[in-house]
Amino acid sequence: MTASKRIVVKVGTSTLTDADGRVDRGWLGDLARQIAVLRSEGASVVVVSSGAIAAGVEALGLDARPTDISGLQATAAVGQVRLIGTYSELLAEYGAGIAQVLLTRHDTGHRQAYLYACRTLERLLSMDLVPVVNENDTTAVDEIRFGDNDTLAALVGVMVHADLVVLLTDIEGLFDADPRTVDDASLLEHVDEVTDDLIAAAGGAGSDAGSGGMVTKLGAARILMKAGIPMVVCDGHRADVLVDAFRGLPVGTYFAGGDVDVEARKLWIAFASNPKGSVVVDAGAIDALCLRGKSLLPAGVVRVEGSFRSGDPVSIVDTAGRQVARGLADISSVDLDGIAGLKSADIASVAPGLAGIEVVHRDRLVIL
Repeated sequence: MTASKRIVVKVGTSTLTDADGRVDRGWLGDLARQIAVLRSEGASVVVVSSGAIAAGVEALGLDARPTDISGLQATAAVGQVRLIGTYSELLAEYGAGIAQVLLTRHDTGHRQAYLYACRTLERLLSMDLVPVVNENDTTAVDEIRFGDNDTLAALVGVMVHADLVVLLTDIEGLFDADPRTVDDASLLEHVDEVTDDLIAAAGGAGSDAGSGGMVTKLGAARILMKAGIPMVVCDGHRADVLVDAFRGLPVGTYFAGGDVDVEARKLWIAFASNPKGSVVVDAGAIDALCLRGKSLLPAGVVRVEGSFRSGDPVSIVDTAGRQVARGLADISSVDLDGIAGLKSADIASVAPGLAGIEVVHRDRLVIL
């Protein structure tokens, strides 16, 4: 970790706000100081920051967060100005300039837009700026929301080829049980694999101020492990925690990155793309995909859900609804619905133009 030179730092709402729900300028000022230390030691830093709605609630003098979509979006629009202004002011004290980058699933879900976003972030870093990234809450709706900035931070880590991603949160790290309900829960300092048992032990959502919890952080870890990028989850209020994480000192929970086992385009298919529909497959198809490295054929398809065209990203799920893989479809949902479950010989008599077609080719498929 001491060789880490490109760092993505995620700041949660519950970490950057005080007990009254106001943006904690003192804490953000110290974060700016720590970022300056990293930059002085040769690192490039990207900040993924929540807090636009919290800042908007404060700016508008509201008693609580709005509950309607337009109210939340309007509050975020007001708060984003205040939040980015605060970052700009505090980092300027250390000679660092910033740039605002707002993203939604729409921006990462389309391949060309995703590549443009990657190039923009790359250019900003080459200009020695600190990009401050947030979900575009003023326009995002459920269909294009990330839903939490843990996932966004992981995707940004992949986009900029980060050496390390640090999630600053309001607890010490990942425990072997939910510390809110189990008194003797123990901190896990090193994790090599995110298992179902770990996810079960992680509990539910975190504080009322934010949208994430430890479960979303484990999801972020899974993304980054696929990309070979290590991640640290730690208490954002521990003194010099970001500097210590950068220098490789033991803080919180360290998720090992390991070797990269998925190429860049497949990482986009797996995590950044926005599936347009689902293909439900049988046990035989799962065996062929997962154990024998085969393409998905119509014979293994049980049913089609949603609407998609050839070239669209789709989820491949088992009959219990568990996601097995993602890929780019070679056939539309309408055409697939007419030949689902049929072997190639039978397809030739029903739809000759589709004979021999693959639902998803293995070169455009990622097993999850």
